[in-house]
Amino acid sequence: MAKLFLGLDSSTQSLSAVIIDLDAGKVIYEKSLNFDQALPQFKTRNGVLPNRDPLVRHSSPLLWAAALDLLFAQMKKDKVALGKIVAISGCGQQHGSVYLTEKATEALANLNPKKSLVENLDGIFARKTSPIWMDSSTAKECAEIRKKLGGIKFTASRTGSDTFERFTGPQVRKFYKTEPKAYEKTAHIALVSSFMASLLAGKIVPIDFGDGAGMNLMDIRKKNWNHDAVKATAPSLVKKLPTLAPSGHVVGPVSPYFVQKYGLNPEALATVWTGDNPASVIGLGLVKPGQVAISLGTSDTFFGTMQKCQTDENGEGHVFGSPTGDYMTLICFKNGSLAREKIRELYKISDWKKFGELVASTPPGNNDGVLLPWFEAEIVPRSNQPGIHRFDLDEKNVAANCRAIFEAQMLSMRLHSQWMQVAPEKIFVTGGAANDRALLQVLADVMNCSVLRIEVSKSAALGAALQAAHGFLAHTGKNPKWDKLVAAFTKPVPGSEIHPDKKAAKVYDQLLEKYASCESDVLEIV
Repeated sequence: MAKLFLGLDSSTQSLSAVIIDLDAGKVIYEKSLNFDQALPQFKTRNGVLPNRDPLVRHSSPLLWAAALDLLFAQMKKDKVALGKIVAISGCGQQHGSVYLTEKATEALANLNPKKSLVENLDGIFARKTSPIWMDSSTAKECAEIRKKLGGIKFTASRTGSDTFERFTGPQVRKFYKTEPKAYEKTAHIALVSSFMASLLAGKIVPIDFGDGAGMNLMDIRKKNWNHDAVKATAPSLVKKLPTLAPSGHVVGPVSPYFVQKYGLNPEALATVWTGDNPASVIGLGLVKPGQVAISLGTSDTFFGTMQKCQTDENGEGHVFGSPTGDYMTLICFKNGSLAREKIRELYKISDWKKFGELVASTPPGNNDGVLLPWFEAEIVPRSNQPGIHRFDLDEKNVAANCRAIFEAQMLSMRLHSQWMQVAPEKIFVTGGAANDRALLQVLADVMNCSVLRIEVSKSAALGAALQAAHGFLAHTGKNPKWDKLVAAFTKPVPGSEIHPDKKAAKVYDQLLEKYASCESDVLEIV
């Protein structure tokens, strides 16, 4: 009988499912439920509750629970072989937090299949809504925690990241300060991932090392709660935090609720979930140190895998635990496709093919011309002041400016990923701009390594399904190898490999120094 593994991804706007047949090496089912469309009674917009304060971004944990019911009902309706699923894992949008009272333990253990999850969870929340990753209302709390931990460098070296408004620790501190009575009633603090995992397991489930690292509370190297960080955040916090555990670790059988209500296999195993970014790393096949993926989207995101933990003393990059047991890094560059589109519009270039031809007409290194294309305030490097800065670059030279935007973005990635101390061996690219061969050639030349295109829909949910398979095999005494597990599901697009031009690579080695100097000069001014 085929063994099936279910991966779930509770993201900002939707809940997605991917089911894999591991032996066949195939995805056999995919489904997504959009929160706004499927559950309009929760009155969210793009998965978020409206708020008068533009800095506050919350959602309802009951929305996520209702979506879980709805998705299982849909799978049953679609005649998915739920009885053949042997393990379930998942991931959630990172940093979001759920606050539960002491009633939660009993309610989770006694879920009544004759009622909905929403009805079963009545009265278990110390806080009705959950702050999510889009919330940026905790600048004061970030500063307070950072100061107590000794500054950016020390905060990052201990917890994996500097304090950021969206991270869970600052959110917990704000809750304690603004609603002390509700904080006192909180018996358990969960993340989106561990809350959803708890629903499936019928008990409070640990937080994993991947998502736990997005809290400013976990010791990134020892993988336990950091005493100083916990103390700097809120009183009695350590009592409210669950234990920490590896991603995919089996916590027991699934709750009878899902067995009786939807026909799920009663022997299916529930596991510890992770964050959506660590799950995506698995879903993209990044299971060995030196493997890098770059998502070329509205913002450009650099994912890397490290064996040895290195942290960014400038506090721009993030380090999380990877489901493989290694570490992953995430570096986000806000001016991605947004900036590329702005240059195309500025010079009235009809399409990306013409854009690529203009890039090809100019030499690598652009005759030492450098552009800093910060059309919006940039995250990496930190620049609150938007601005377009040109060095030895004529604004009227259309072709040179087209090449300059590509080179600037790739040089920035190379410069700001150096702290990882891992030279990429191959780079896998995804996202909207991954079909642009001119851009990928610049990337290959700047990084001096091969670039391959990978097309994986629902990479986070796929990563979660693979995590379920790994957890199941490890639990049953096997010794699963990650590279073999992911191989059939994460193959690059045939014929997509682009090799670096060695002469161009040497040009970029030199240009990197000038780019870094230009960036430094501008940052000092602004």
